Amino acid sequence: MQNWIFVLLIILAVYVVFSVLLYVFQDYFLFKPEKLPSDFAFHYKNQEIEEYNVETRDGAVINGLRFKAKNPKGVVFYLKGNSKSIRGWGKFAVDFTRHGYDVIMVDYRGFGKSTGRRTQKAVKRDMQVIYNKIKEKVSEKYIILYGRSLGSGFATKLASMNNPRMLILDAPYYSLSKVAKKFIPFMPLSLLIKFPMPTYKWLKYVNCPIHIIHGTDDRLIPYKTSVRLSKIKPENTKLYTVIGGGHKDLHTFESYHRMLSEIVNSRPNKVNLEGSSIDVVHSSKAANAKV
Repeated sequence: MQNWIFVLLIILAVYVVFSVLLYVFQDYFLFKPEKLPSDFAFHYKNQEIEEYNVETRDGAVINGLRFKAKNPKGVVFYLKGNSKSIRGWGKFAVDFTRHGYDVIMVDYRGFGKSTGRRTQKAVKRDMQVIYNKIKEKVSEKYIILYGRSLGSGFATKLASMNNPRMLILDAPYYSLSKVAKKFIPFMPLSLLIKFPMPTYKWLKYVNCPIHIIHGTDDRLIPYKTSVRLSKIKPENTKLYTVIGGGHKDLHTFESYHRMLSEIVNSRPNKVNLEGSSIDVVHSSKAANAKV
């Protein structure tokens, strides 16, 4: 009996130690930042850029880039994924500048040239500060929020608190807690995770058009995640499926670019359902037999 108690105590001790390590070091699992020297010079072929720094109220500095389009018809605030810095992510700005949109990209705290202690609350606050800066120059009806993977949660939160023209989510997650539970199902993540990022909760309060793009072969964040998210505000949401697309390669599919072009160049139109089959009820076989 004493041996069983001893074994259980060892298991409990290992579980507690693992929980503490997970809590302390989870940033290293969730984020893979690339840090850049303060004098690093950004350069992109055939792209005109402007670099800026925004100081936050707690003394952090958020570094970002503006990719300029000729005669811009709006601004895309692009919230990137959890790795690298905008040095690498900047190459995707062309997918919007070619359609006539300026693109704003920023590095989260601890990424690139950005500084400051990274917490979910701090990053949400930082993104709102940047959004407010954009609003000073551009009316919200010309602002598009684009969230890629990790950035999809922050983009959704911004859309829930503001009134952008539209929200585009690329490979979004239901919540980061759900993603983490897939890999460590035996841990009490609701207590341990510092970045729960409940996209599904924030999406309920988004009133602008919502466009979700997801690949069917995404092994990190399954396609079914976007199906679930699309059901939260179905009246405002359109789901775009990239057949065969994974988590990091959607930009290599021609269908993705067709979808993106359709989204950013579209205008919301109210559909006239008068005379349509929307209220038609199928008769049962028995009813048809009587007729």
